[in-house]
Amino acid sequence: MLSIGKLSRATGVKVPTIRYYEQIGLLPEAERSSGNQRLYGRRTQERLAFIRHARELGFALEDIRELLALSDNPDRSCAAADRIAGRQLAAVNARLRRLEALRDELERMLAHCSSGRIADCRVIEVLGNHALCGHEHATGDDLTA
Repeated sequence: MLSIGKLSRATGVKVPTIRYYEQIGLLPEAERSSGNQRLYGRRTQERLAFIRHARELGFALEDIRELLALSDNPDRSCAAADRIAGRQLAAVNARLRRLEALRDELERMLAHCSSGRIADCRVIEVLGNHALCGHEHATGDDLTA
């Protein structure tokens, strides 16, 4: 059995995050020692590693909850897991397209900048007037989605 600190070190997940995952039901409630210290077994360690990897791949907590429920029933079809992963892949591809458009716009702004005075700076000019952008691109709010 591992204490929460040892579980944190073993999985690379911070202690407050482990407590949070336990609180929202992604991890089962920990056993307690006679001193009321949380204790975790190998199965919880594996589940936490699963959650961490899924988070690194950008899965939302609700998708992870669904994937965990699927993994708890190994004889079921993996079609639902495929759909969840497919949605995540589509979201990543959409984000990449937005980032590529932003990169292209930044490159265009820099290419048209003469590095002279701020009064003549193309970067400042384009940032001040969205109509001068060469591409339609996402706003800041769209990039965090």
